[in-house]
Amino acid sequence: MHKKLPVAFLLLAPSWLLPADNQWVLEQSTLTYHVSHPLHQIDGVSHAARGKGVCQAGQCDLLIAVPVKSFDSGDSNRDLHMIQVARGAQFPMVTVRLRLPEDAASLATIHADLDVEFAGQTAHYKQVPFQHVTQGNQARITGTIPATLSDFKIEPPSLLAIPTKNEIPIRVEMTWRPM
Repeated sequence: MHKKLPVAFLLLAPSWLLPADNQWVLEQSTLTYHVSHPLHQIDGVSHAARGKGVCQAGQCDLLIAVPVKSFDSGDSNRDLHMIQVARGAQFPMVTVRLRLPEDAASLATIHADLDVEFAGQTAHYKQVPFQHVTQGNQARITGTIPATLSDFKIEPPSLLAIPTKNEIPIRVEMTWRPM
């Protein structure tokens, strides 16, 4: 009886208990948000993203996280204001979740549905195109997430009583490698 129990457990266990077919880790990243104001253009850059991907049964689930405070625009006062506006003390991380078919690795352009959590809000983006290049055992992914401030219920900040544009596209450059 005791020998049958482990076999029955394995047969009935959910797939998340079984080892993954393939696991990936985010090796390098550059995430750049762009803010446009009539008086100037601002780019905030972070290299602090971490990520992991698990592929199982033909699907890959990826999670990427980056601290809000890791973005640098070249002006510490502006960066502190961005953290305040984005409620970074209350919601210190930006997270991105996506699911792809495992065979997407063979495509030059990957269209992904993204769930981006930022400032306590989650925005859904459908069919965002990313360019994919394989270099040895690494996968390089680049693209732009078409984010807006209103997606996250953030009031556009103003300078001299003139608000910034609502659009805050996020340029993504990532290099993934198998674990």
